[in-house]
Amino acid sequence: MKKRLFLKSAMAGSAVATAVGAGLLTPSMAFANSISFKVKSDTATASVASAAQGSFKFKAPKIAENGAVVPMTVDASKIKGVTNISFYIRSNSTPLVASFNLSGAQGYVSTRVKMGKTSPVIALVTAGGITTSKTQEVKVTIGGCGG
Repeated sequence: MKKRLFLKSAMAGSAVATAVGAGLLTPSMAFANSISFKVKSDTATASVASAAQGSFKFKAPKIAENGAVVPMTVDASKIKGVTNISFYIRSNSTPLVASFNLSGAQGYVSTRVKMGKTSPVIALVTAGGITTSKTQEVKVTIGGCGG
């Protein structure tokens, strides 16, 4: 009986993968929380506009050789009560690229994001109900030649 369940699961998974690969099924259709993500994106846009200059450390490369994997780090471990750390890239089709809700955790996040083209990257840190930000321009190049 377990063999039959495994085969059904494998067939269903390959059908979904084929549909995604063919462009028939997009991530916004596949995930039920796309509406929640839209709300978070709108909230982040409002937070970017009203955020004050932050006192945390934000590390991102000035030139990224590969826009598919751009490393970013926020160190807000010296700030008490950090509840959220987000990354906002203005020129991406979906500007809110990552959002981490922290509850009782240290305010440190390291991740890799995808960037389509050169853009300012904004790191947002929310602590005690106040959102602060830091901005850095990241230039995306082909081959890392800076051209």
